[in-house]
Order: sequence, then C-alpha cells, then structure tokens
Amino acid sequence: MAKQKKWNEMSTVFDMKITVQPEHIDVLGHVNNVVYVGWMQDVATAHISETGLGLEQYLEMNHAMVAVEHHVQYRKAAMLGDEIILRTWFYDINALYSFRQYAFFKAEDKSLLFTATTKWACVEISTGRAKRMSPTFMQAYQPLNSDIDPFQL
Repeated sequence: MAKQKKWNEMSTVFDMKITVQPEHIDVLGHVNNVVYVGWMQDVATAHISETGLGLEQYLEMNHAMVAVEHHVQYRKAAMLGDEIILRTWFYDINALYSFRQYAFFKAEDKSLLFTATTKWACVEISTGRAKRMSPTFMQAYQPLNSDIDPFQL
C-alpha cells in the first residue's frame, strides 16, 4: 500500500520580500496598479508551493485553483528601490472556493501599501469545469488561525 503524502497545513501567514524594479514603475513615478495584481499571483503561487502542492501536483491531480474575483485597495504608493513584504493567508474555504487575503508592506517603516482579497475556484484542468475541492486541497488551504493578526509585522 502506497504511503499518502500529508500536505503541510496552511494556518499561518506567508511572507515574500521583493524590491521594486524599474519595470514596476509607471509614468507617475510609482508602482503601477497592474503590478500589484501580478505580485498577488506571485506570492499566492509561492505560498502553495511551500506546502508541496504546486503546479506539478495540480497537473497530476487534474485540478487547480483559478481566480474568479479580486477586491483591491491601494493605500500608499511604492517607489523604485523600496523593499516590499508581500504577505498572504487563507481566511475561508468551502467545497468549491478558497478565499485568500493579501497585505503588502513597505519593509523600511512597516507602512501598509496595499490590501486585497481573492476568491479562488477549483476547476478540472482537462475540461475547465468547476469541481469540488479534493481532500488534498481542503487540507492544504486551511484558514489562518484566529489568534494571529496578519496586519502586524
């Protein structure tokens, strides 16, 4: 009998640091709004990969999570050379959807630059149709422990 892999349970925040590069800057001299959405994808992908449940496993299982809705709030501009802490965590899950939050901070002074939420749907890769999340996904995408304040660095 094959031993079943136990996925890491995601019940804490996940941080990733980046430095604002020239290609992130728009004509107004600050990070372009679209870049933040790309960073949301980057930190979410890094977060799931940390569990051992990344793209390779998605392909093996023939299902994946796709973004269906974003809500974003731009609070303060990020500038060239700023070191940014990209933080994400899960705050809810059900059979079809997982719900992820984001908070991006300027590392130097811990100021909050950006917040967002994403509703992710589970789909079968081969058909593109919605499907119920497998127990593997349900185990890996655990909401943040309520004792943790994700807005505190």
